[in-house]
Amino acid sequence: MDIIKAKNIHRKFGTGELEFHILKGIDVTVEEGEFVAIMGKSGAGKSTLMYQLSVLDEPTEGEIIVNGIDVKKLNEKESTAFRLNTLGYVFQNYALVPDLSAEENVMLPLLMRGYLWSESKKMARTAIDGVGLEGKYNNLPAELSGGEQQRVSIARAVAGKPKILFADEPTANLDTASGTQVVDLITKLNREDGQTVVMVTHEREYAVDCDRVLHMEDGLVTMIETLK
Repeated sequence: MDIIKAKNIHRKFGTGELEFHILKGIDVTVEEGEFVAIMGKSGAGKSTLMYQLSVLDEPTEGEIIVNGIDVKKLNEKESTAFRLNTLGYVFQNYALVPDLSAEENVMLPLLMRGYLWSESKKMARTAIDGVGLEGKYNNLPAELSGGEQQRVSIARAVAGKPKILFADEPTANLDTASGTQVVDLITKLNREDGQTVVMVTHEREYAVDCDRVLHMEDGLVTMIETLK
């Protein structure tokens, strides 16, 4: 079953002579439980496409159905609630709150969803254990390596069991060994837990365990490669 259906997606920025046409009519589907990578050179439109699919931005034209919801019909408050309750995000810059511990960073979206403090803490520790950081609950981000910080961000993204995990260049700021560990962790979530994943990457080796790869060039999907 398709958990994402996107049809004729266009994204333009600016107006008149300063208008930039970034996405030029893209059709994308993602099945529930699938691991899809989006690849292409810098400027191809990879992250812009992911922002549309992940309800972080709104297309200029086109239709996007995510988990059965026509997301273009949601108002700002409804979009925020939908993202919080249905989707998980991993960004290349980790996006951790520097003054909060690893545990508190993971708890934050759970508390925002209405979970009790004790329940949020238990869920956060389970998620942190799941990414291999047992015992580092009280460490601040600055006390963790880049790879460990990214693992905390993955724990935060999946602690509430999102329908879809979006990862935008999750290895961009990591060395090869740490990057491989992060992608292996995302792959494990997909293979063992059935987590639907959409990942943007420009490194071919990080996409080898995906089900499909969408290759982008100049704002278009030029090829869909099936790997599994």
